[in-house]
Amino acid sequence: MSNITMSKKKAEKFYRNWGQDYKLDLLKDIEDKKISFYTLGEDQFTDLCRGPHVESTGEIKAIKLTRVSGAYWKGDEKNKMLTRIYGVAFETDQELEEYLQMMEEAEKRNHRKIGKEMELFAVFPEVGQGLPIWLPNGYIMRKTIENYMTSIERKYGYEHILTPHINKKELFETSGHLEFYKDSMYTPMKIDDEEYYLKPMNCPAGMMVYKMKTRSYRDLPMKIGESGTVYRYEKSGELHGLQRVRGFTQNDAHIFCTPEQLEKEFMEVYEMLIQFYEDVGFDNYKFYLATSDPDDEKYHFCGTKDRWNEAEETLRRILKRNNVEYQEDIGEAAFYGPKLDIKAVNVFCKEDTISTIQFDFNLPERFDLTYIDDKGEKQVPYVIHRAIIGSYERFFAFLIEYYGGAFPLWFAPQQAVIIPISTEKHLDYATDVYNRFKDLGLRVTLDDKDENLQSKIRKAELAKINYLLVVGDKEIESSTLSVRPQGGQNIGMIKVDELEGMLV
Repeated sequence: MSNITMSKKKAEKFYRNWGQDYKLDLLKDIEDKKISFYTLGEDQFTDLCRGPHVESTGEIKAIKLTRVSGAYWKGDEKNKMLTRIYGVAFETDQELEEYLQMMEEAEKRNHRKIGKEMELFAVFPEVGQGLPIWLPNGYIMRKTIENYMTSIERKYGYEHILTPHINKKELFETSGHLEFYKDSMYTPMKIDDEEYYLKPMNCPAGMMVYKMKTRSYRDLPMKIGESGTVYRYEKSGELHGLQRVRGFTQNDAHIFCTPEQLEKEFMEVYEMLIQFYEDVGFDNYKFYLATSDPDDEKYHFCGTKDRWNEAEETLRRILKRNNVEYQEDIGEAAFYGPKLDIKAVNVFCKEDTISTIQFDFNLPERFDLTYIDDKGEKQVPYVIHRAIIGSYERFFAFLIEYYGGAFPLWFAPQQAVIIPISTEKHLDYATDVYNRFKDLGLRVTLDDKDENLQSKIRKAELAKINYLLVVGDKEIESSTLSVRPQGGQNIGMIKVDELEGMLV
C-alpha cells in the first residue's frame, strides 16, 4: 500500500478520466490544496484517504464484513441509492467473536423483528413511512404504562390537558419555532384564509393554558401534564422502526414555579424518575448534566445570568444530595436553558436517551408569562420542561429490545393463556376460569383451538405469554390450574383463588 498526493486540480482530472462522478462530488467539499490518496497493490485500487489510520496494515488482525445496505448518496433522499458495505476490525479473533455473538443476540432482540412477530406495531406504506400504527398487543402495553404515568403524576399534584394536533401559525411565531425550528416542521395548511401547522412540540399550547388567567404565587407550583402527539420531519433514510419516526407521543409536563419552589420541584421529578426506572426494571442508566458556557453568546439570548446560575446550581445540588454520579458537559446546554438527560444502556451497548428534564427561559419571555408575588408585584415564573418517558415510540423501541419481548407481568400484552388439554372434556372449566380472570381485568386469552397440547404450548412460548395455565382432569377435580411461567419449568397445580392473587 502506498500514499501519493496531488493538487486538487490534478485530482479532479484523475477522477474525471476514470468517470468517478461521486468522487468528483466529494472533492467539491474538500478545501485541502493537496489531496491525499492511498493505492492498494500495483494500481489495483486507489481511493481518497487522509490517513494513515494505522502505522501498518499488519496491525489489523481480525476483520469481517458484516452486512450491506442501501444508502442515499450523502444521506439525501433526493440523490441516488448506493450500496453501503459495513465491516468491523478487532485486535484479536476472540474480541471479534465476542462482538459477533453480541450482535447476533442484539438481532434476535431487534424491536422491528419482535414488533412484527408479537404484532405490537406496524408501518404501512399506504399510511406513510415513519407513522407507525399501534396494534392491539402494543397499544394495551402503551396504554398500561401511560395510565401508570398518569397515576404517578396525579400523586405528585399534576393536572392533565390535551392540546390539538394542529395550531395556528401565530402561535409558532410567538414561540419562535418558525424562526428556529422550521426545517423540522411540515408545510402549512390553509384553513379559512389562516395558516396552520402540525405541532412539532406541545410546549406553546401549554404556555397558553398557563396564560389564560392571572396567576398568583398562591397558585404555584402549577404542574401540567400531557400525553401529546407531535410531528417532526425526518428524512426517509433516517426512519427506523419506532426509534426514528415522523409522528410520536410524548410524556410531557410543564412545571411553573417560584424560585423558592425550584429545589423541591426538581427533587420530586428525581423521585418520580427513580420510581419509574425501578418499576420498569431498568438498572443501567447514566446522568448527563448539560450546562452553559458563560463565554458563548448563545447563552445570552434569554434568561438572566442569575437565573442560569440558580438553575444549574439547583441541578447539581439535587444530584449531589442523592449521591448520583453524573457527567457535566459545559457548553452543551440548549440556548434556552440547562438540562439533565438520563440515558439507559441498550442491547447494542450504546446509550439511549430515555428521560429529560430541562429549564426553559425562552418561552416565559416570549409568551410574557407572569405571576403576582406576595408583595403584589409581577414576576416571571421558572418553567421546567419534563419528559420522564420522552416519546412512547422511542421508549418502546428500547423496552422491546431490553426485554427481548419477554415483558414483566404488569405491562405484558398477554399475561396468561388458559390451555384446555381437550376441547371436549376441559373447555367448560377453562372458559369459566377465563371469564373469571377477564372480570378481574387480567389480560388473558383462551386457546380453544382443536390442536394437541405441545402445539399450543409452543405457540404460547413464541408469543412470550407470561403464564401458561393448563387444564386437564386433575385440575378440574382439584379446582386448580397447572402453571408454567414463560421460559421456565412447570411449577405444578395451584388453586384458582391463589393464582388470582399471584396475577392481580
